Amino acid sequence: MPASLKFKTVITDYGKQRLVAAMSPGGTKLTLTQMAVGDGGGNPTNPDTTSTALVNEAWRAAVNSVTVDKSHQNTIIVELLIPAEVGGFWVREAGIYDEFNKLVAICSLPASEKPLLEQGSGRAQTVRMTLVISDLSTINITIDSTTIIATNDYVDNSLKEHEKSRNHPDATLTDKGFVQLSSATGSTDETKAATPKAVKAAMDNANKRQPGNENLTALSSLAGQPDKLPYFTNKGAMSLAEFAEFMRTMLSKTDAASVLEYLGLRETINLAAGALQKDQNGADIPDKKQFVRTIGAVTSNTITLGESGWFKIATVVMPQATSTAVIKLYGGAGFNTGSSEQGAI
Repeated sequence: MPASLKFKTVITDYGKQRLVAAMSPGGTKLTLTQMAVGDGGGNPTNPDTTSTALVNEAWRAAVNSVTVDKSHQNTIIVELLIPAEVGGFWVREAGIYDEFNKLVAICSLPASEKPLLEQGSGRAQTVRMTLVISDLSTINITIDSTTIIATNDYVDNSLKEHEKSRNHPDATLTDKGFVQLSSATGSTDETKAATPKAVKAAMDNANKRQPGNENLTALSSLAGQPDKLPYFTNKGAMSLAEFAEFMRTMLSKTDAASVLEYLGLRETINLAAGALQKDQNGADIPDKKQFVRTIGAVTSNTITLGESGWFKIATVVMPQATSTAVIKLYGGAGFNTGSSEQGAI
């Protein structure tokens, strides 16, 4: 340690022994229990490893906190808080004591007065000592929480750590808290909050429907009247229609058969059941030969002639697209005698 250092912290020989013993197999960890401050007898102090007590102790209390320095490896910070109501002395030295009330570390400090409240000035004062330890596992970092007084720095650091953590209560229907987001649109979960995506999906769905407020406004503008039925005449517009006894009776029917009976359509339905079907194209006609005669599609005549010989009965001409077929019918004896057509007559 440079000789020019005016203020310093050293671990006493006793403190070193405790640390070495703690590193041994089965060794007991060093517990830092108290800190003391002194006025140095009115003079600056020069602590060394052989020190076993402060030059002139002025006040002692339980250690307020023992923390690991996050900025420096293998370094712990031991803190003592002197309340505002304690004072009437100068602070030039401080020491740390273990569970056996033995001095483990000692330091010299810039002189600062700790006045009493009745002297016209009072303030809480924090004294911190920094120890560099090769093996932090040799020291109990935990202390008696019932003796801790929260400093501003402690509160600020604790709040920062809490804000960065996830250690917050979950929100409920009655209390604020953390809540998980969800984009589900068909869920009934009351422990999650909807994302903008879920809200947009719900709004898009609602916008596709006729706005409910328009329906309610239109309905509220109607004055109810006997035997009237409200109906929409346009978007957001309604009117009243007659609702006669006939309609009320029909709507009271419980099935289609009862409605048909009420409308007098039973016989019509029965007749329709025996009617010819268009998609059958006449295939469902029972007597097709009689049917074509009935509609005049085929005619027959009887001709009686007293003379002998043959005669021409009829000539039928049938147009077929680009050609004409001619069928001639002959009757009687003697036509084309000896011809191949003779047998067909």
